[in-house]
Amino acid sequence: MLSRVFYWGIVLQILLSRQMFATDSQPNIVIILADDMGSGDVHALNSASQIPTPHLDRLASEGMTFTDAHTPSAVCTPTRYGLLTGRYCWRTRLKSGVQDGYGPPLIDRERQTIAELLKEAGYHTGIVGKWHLGLGFAKQGDEFDFSQPVDDGPHTHGFDFSCVIPASLDFPPYLYLRNGKPTEYPSLTQAAMEFPRFLRQGERSPDLDMVGVLDELASQAIVFIEQQAKSDDPFFLYVPLTAPHKPVWPHPRFVGKTNLGPYGDFVMQVDATVGDIMFAMEDAGVADETLVIFTSDNGSFMYRTDDADAVDHVSDPTQQRYTSAHHTANGPYRGTKADIWEAGHRVPFFARWPGTIEPASRCDLTICLTDLFATAAEIVNVTPESDAGPDSFSILSLLEGADRSSPRAPVIHHSGNGMFAIRDGQWKLVLGNGSGGRQAPRGEPFKRPFQLFDLSSDLGEHTDVIAQHPDIAARLEQQCERIRDSGTSR
Repeated sequence: MLSRVFYWGIVLQILLSRQMFATDSQPNIVIILADDMGSGDVHALNSASQIPTPHLDRLASEGMTFTDAHTPSAVCTPTRYGLLTGRYCWRTRLKSGVQDGYGPPLIDRERQTIAELLKEAGYHTGIVGKWHLGLGFAKQGDEFDFSQPVDDGPHTHGFDFSCVIPASLDFPPYLYLRNGKPTEYPSLTQAAMEFPRFLRQGERSPDLDMVGVLDELASQAIVFIEQQAKSDDPFFLYVPLTAPHKPVWPHPRFVGKTNLGPYGDFVMQVDATVGDIMFAMEDAGVADETLVIFTSDNGSFMYRTDDADAVDHVSDPTQQRYTSAHHTANGPYRGTKADIWEAGHRVPFFARWPGTIEPASRCDLTICLTDLFATAAEIVNVTPESDAGPDSFSILSLLEGADRSSPRAPVIHHSGNGMFAIRDGQWKLVLGNGSGGRQAPRGEPFKRPFQLFDLSSDLGEHTDVIAQHPDIAARLEQQCERIRDSGTSR
């Protein structure tokens, strides 16, 4: 493996050879992150899907589809940490699960984020959507004081503009924070609700209407794009959407449009929201100079059953499952959100960059969302801080249609309960004895027997081949231990 200094030295040489010194040669960068969207939800990835996703299909036809893209975790908080910092979240205090809306800040102040890196290159930076990385809420005694600004959040980690909700839309407090300040005091009490409109009881601001959140986020993103299009400086916009995560609550204009229940309608609304952002870039005249990336923070939470007679989400919206005849939210992959199986962390990933990315192209190499940090660094010719992005490897050469410009270490997968897996080429070793998440058997991290899968012939992870390949399993286990213990993937 490459040392950290040697790796960044190679990156710097590549940057210099590209001679990307002029600000006007740098693209705008827009990253749209869906919440809990599975690979099977997108028609471009699943031709059998009955959910219309014309805007995501358009991204695929106008850009590159990555068929082997993975989140650094099968649940949301750690994936968001990894995307923004280029570092696996299990290197922090959060070893499993997610934070709630009141959780303390997870990103250390000295940890460089992708927004801070891009600001150094002259970008104006913005975030619109779900933060879920902890906020420094003020307190009076033991009570939170929502009348005061938070002292930690996007505005303290490199974002010039931020309009966010604290966490997932099923976690209180339910409020918007604009540049660190609550837009309205949460004077209401939101009652708990059951699936599909799953909510926990807690404080809610009058200006946050659950059914209108996606529209509000789209509106804020559009305004940001319109304003930045008037500037000569490039911009970075991160749009972590709140859907189709629970509460599954599509706007009335989408209800009943898919015949697949509220979840199907909600996925359709997410696609429409992406379309609104794409149209805004076109209307503002910046689409041709913008790198757009769409992906998801983990797989779908919708279970799959092959029992054609089972009651599912179509006939009973309170059921959190589909029969495979109706819909496969996670495509052909085993498991669901939170699992170490492929369905937990293999996600849609489309990238469009006119003039650089070949339309309707495809990349089958394994990538991770942590790689966006190093990719941004290479695009804008900025050398990251010495300890930044330790698990990030640039995919710029892949976007350009070439092979990797430097080797990538094996990708480490992580489940909801803290189970590890390591992926290297065709091989995937699960360092545990179950799903590590929600699918039975759940198992325990590092509890043997471990499981080895050959994904070149077994994408569904049906056959454990560890008995046939003990040497490969031993090598992967050692590699995983080294990456875990060394503090870096290099």
